[in-house]
Amino acid sequence: MPGDALIRLDQIQLRFGDKIVLDDINLEIFPKDRLVILGQSGGGKSTMLRLILGILKPTAGRVWYRHVQIQRLSRSRLNLLRSRIGMVYQYSALISSMTVRQNLALPVEELGRKSKKKIDALIEENLSIVGMSDSENKLPSELSGGMRKRVSLARALMMEPELILFDEPSAGLDPIISSVIDDLITNLSEKTQATSVIVTHEMESAFRIATRMAMLYQGKIIADDLPGNFRDSNNPIVRQFVTGTTEGPIKETSEHADPS
Repeated sequence: MPGDALIRLDQIQLRFGDKIVLDDINLEIFPKDRLVILGQSGGGKSTMLRLILGILKPTAGRVWYRHVQIQRLSRSRLNLLRSRIGMVYQYSALISSMTVRQNLALPVEELGRKSKKKIDALIEENLSIVGMSDSENKLPSELSGGMRKRVSLARALMMEPELILFDEPSAGLDPIISSVIDDLITNLSEKTQATSVIVTHEMESAFRIATRMAMLYQGKIIADDLPGNFRDSNNPIVRQFVTGTTEGPIKETSEHADPS
């Protein structure tokens, strides 16, 4: 791949007690990638996002953001780095007592770097981008699951990030709304030129979004390739996961399951 990686996971191992969650992970994420990380539920995919955010520290190995080693940053420098990263959580993670406007304004107001006029303009712009312009004064409880997901995406855009992390963006949504969210992710990444990392185990969404795919199995990256090559893979594990068949080496549970 040309150019310098935006994110690099270098010989990452992560253990929780005796459980190995990630085992010798080497992965590079390049600017403008839409990298989909595939794997079984509880297999450590979301844990990789937490490592990138610096929420978790690896047992061994290093996580790099450009030329900065994330786990060595002070709290203040880590928070500064996180301001360049947008996060879309699995179940939106909106604050139920706050309006949509207040939810979007919160991360920007906490940093105190933008005027109220600029914040208002960003809220208007980002809600428009995700098709939620009329929702500013609504509470999360007044929105459907798909609407909350859109608002969560608008909130992630408030910091004008160069990297957006998506944790199961289609979770709990019906197929039509899932397709809408997938198209929104694709269009946003192209519009903003942001790099995207999407964790999912839903194959239809994965193939709609990805410019590149990596598969995590039993704590290891077993494939890292273009989507078309994933479809045609001769690896029996990848082939079974892509097709969803019950016949193959993948069993129902994994000894590397992430306890979180």
